[in-house]
Amino acid sequence: MKNSNKKFKCRVKRVRRKIHGTSVVPRLSIYRGSKHIYAQIVDDDKGVTIVSESTLSSKFKNDCDISTNSISAAKLVGELIAKKAFDEGIKKVVFDRRGYKYSGKIKSLADVVRKFGIKF
Repeated sequence: MKNSNKKFKCRVKRVRRKIHGTSVVPRLSIYRGSKHIYAQIVDDDKGVTIVSESTLSSKFKNDCDISTNSISAAKLVGELIAKKAFDEGIKKVVFDRRGYKYSGKIKSLADVVRKFGIKF
């Protein structure tokens, strides 16, 4: 287990770029924990989270009975954050995957957000 954590930290250093969201084009940040998936849209100029969604939210718990750490949960979180972003008038974001590989849950969340019309 320690070796995989070390590899992840090395990949984060290698992949890390200065991803900066503005008020015009905010940053969509993804965090994938061991049990839950979190997504938030951040304006880094003001230091404010505009929209956030996760598998811990009440909408997620009330609407479905799926596992909180699955691809279908990531799709639902992507759908919820895309709807909130669209209501806020956000049409374009910068995608910050925080060093995670672009596959599985991260890819499915990103695909759903794109499907709802948000470009990145």
